[in-house]
Amino acid sequence: MVEQSESESRKLLSRLQAVMAEAAAGQERLDRITHLIADSMGTEVCSIYLLRDADTLELCATQGLAAEAVHVTRMRIGEGLVGRVARQARPINTPNAPAERGFRYMPETGEEAYSSFLGVPIQRLGERLGVLVVQSKEARKFSGDEVYALEVVAMVIAEMTELGAFIGEGAAMSARHQQQVLLRGSVGQEGAAMGHVWLHEPRVVVTKPVSDDPETEAQRLRDAVAQLRLDVDEMLTRAPTADAEQREVLEAYRMFARSRGWMRRMEEDIQRGLSAEAAVEKEQSTARARMETLPDAYLRERLHDLDDLSNRLLRLLTGQGTDTGAELPPDPILVARNIGPAELLDYGRRLKGVVLEEGSVGSHAAIVARALAIPLVIHAKRITTEALNGDPILVDGDEGIVHLRPEETVAQAFRDKLAMQAEAQERYASIRDKPAESLCGTVVSLQMNAGLMADLPSLPSSGAEGVGLFRTELQFLTRNKVPRRGELAALYARVIDAAQGKRVVFRTLDIGSDKVLPYMKPTEEPNPALGWRAIRVGLDKPGVMRMQLQALIRAANGGPLSVMFPFIAQLEEFTAARDHLMREMEREATLGHTLPEKLEIGAMLETPSLAFAPRQFFEMADFISIGGNDLKQFFFAADRENERVRKRYDTLNVSFLTFLEQIVHRCSDTGTPLSFCGEDAGRPLEAICFAAMGLRTLSMRPASIGPVKSILRRVDLREARSVINEARAEGAQSVRPAVMEWLRRQ
Repeated sequence: MVEQSESESRKLLSRLQAVMAEAAAGQERLDRITHLIADSMGTEVCSIYLLRDADTLELCATQGLAAEAVHVTRMRIGEGLVGRVARQARPINTPNAPAERGFRYMPETGEEAYSSFLGVPIQRLGERLGVLVVQSKEARKFSGDEVYALEVVAMVIAEMTELGAFIGEGAAMSARHQQQVLLRGSVGQEGAAMGHVWLHEPRVVVTKPVSDDPETEAQRLRDAVAQLRLDVDEMLTRAPTADAEQREVLEAYRMFARSRGWMRRMEEDIQRGLSAEAAVEKEQSTARARMETLPDAYLRERLHDLDDLSNRLLRLLTGQGTDTGAELPPDPILVARNIGPAELLDYGRRLKGVVLEEGSVGSHAAIVARALAIPLVIHAKRITTEALNGDPILVDGDEGIVHLRPEETVAQAFRDKLAMQAEAQERYASIRDKPAESLCGTVVSLQMNAGLMADLPSLPSSGAEGVGLFRTELQFLTRNKVPRRGELAALYARVIDAAQGKRVVFRTLDIGSDKVLPYMKPTEEPNPALGWRAIRVGLDKPGVMRMQLQALIRAANGGPLSVMFPFIAQLEEFTAARDHLMREMEREATLGHTLPEKLEIGAMLETPSLAFAPRQFFEMADFISIGGNDLKQFFFAADRENERVRKRYDTLNVSFLTFLEQIVHRCSDTGTPLSFCGEDAGRPLEAICFAAMGLRTLSMRPASIGPVKSILRRVDLREARSVINEARAEGAQSVRPAVMEWLRRQ
């Protein structure tokens, strides 16, 4: 056995650096590295396994195992000890490998002669690339220094893999960032886009992972950390005192920046031969690997803070700022781990689409993407590590799929899809000014959803008859403090003017759940979607609601005003909210301000309970809008943020349609205008069924109005209703198959 010391670890890295500097093909380089490591660590075996795809490891080089097993031996992630190292992203160190749980004997390798096993993950920034293994006939456990030394070497191999040092034949040794990649995420906003990648946070490239001057590197690290601490302190000083959430993040930054353990580990990495940048990235990779396994959301968020701080430190060390000099492409698809609403609005309509590793269907980014009418795919794992600035990319927001660096056949099929959509839009333009009147003479009013001033130019071009929902929370979410009443009044007035006489329904502030204001102290709730949100916040903290109602009254400037309260669950909440608005009307009259000539006060029906409210509610409400997204999740008890259950339940389920029919009947009895608002309203098949069940107003994103109007004008809703009734009578769970077959026959 060879004792490993810190100086010997540096010697190993120096020898490794020398091998890397030699002119050699990728396979030859890998072979030399395995020989070098086995010789330096005094082991009979050293092997390097690299990922050939997301689930499969391949033996790519070995010293000591059978040479004919190279590029032949493969295993799944989690299979055998090597597969366990890759899955767990942690070392396995055992003196008796065959006795270990999950051991798998590979007869073609000849490894049965070796007892001791040490495997460490080859990973970069949480992305697993492979496994580095040493084995020995002697039954012994490797020392802590040996484990540490092998981890440092694995980190250097990861960096060199990223830089293309091991390119050779086969999938496992193919050039990185050049192959096509298919990523499956979730739908954040529908639509399709074709363009080129624009990274919100450009990756820092570590070009020199090894150093032979530890003192100089340690001083570079200390200087950079000192500057980082000053920067964080300055950010804390500038942070608004009311912005509790931002201060919490910065306090976490300060805690990590002053962490002795973090600093000690990076200094130890430097003493073992890493450069300052590589030492930071090694710790960052370890933190990212931990994130994947932590069930606690708070701890994961804290590790995200450490990840962000590491990026800042790397930029200080390398001088690679966020401004790389790259120019925004003419067709940018934004790629990011996550992004705030204000940052997304800064890009505005220049973006063709957005792809996020994280996010949620109700997140701030999703709300802004819908307002900007740009496709959004969320939960696209690995996109920030796979993509490079300028890479061609296809975003299918309808299916939640991303094609990165697609083959020409895929790109052509996508171009054909976009061309068909453009052709369809031209057809829709020809019926823009015609009513959505079915063959049986039923007229359905199609309205658009909006949330930004930028949405309003879509009103005349889309053929919408009005704005069925104007989300007012975006003006609150994108600021660090509460907007002033005068600012809101001016904005709402511009919205009304831009509508050119068409009706605009303003929904009051819908915050809470996944929409937390930057300056509002977050509340820990076990289930935020069912918690303190929307009208519940407004009634408990009426100051902001009163200010918003005053702004809306003044914005109307004597014209008509339609106000809708969100997430009403019972009559008492509606009467309380309505009373607030009427008191503000009285107050504005007392102040001598012009009152709206006509005031409509409505409610969003998003909870099943409201459908069973006393008749008095339906008589009191001037209009009711079904909030389809929330109502559906509460009706089926299926969280729309949870991919495992979200798609299990169909909007055209017989139970849900029957429930909607009951709401239609209750509103019909009292003469209360009723609409359906949400993503499903903009889907042609669903729109037919809603209209057949008696809904006469649908509100949707502007791009959906053309397709919905087109299909409504080509069908007889009485026939559609008969098809639905037959499916119900036959005991069908969903009417979707029956209606689709009926449409196919039309």
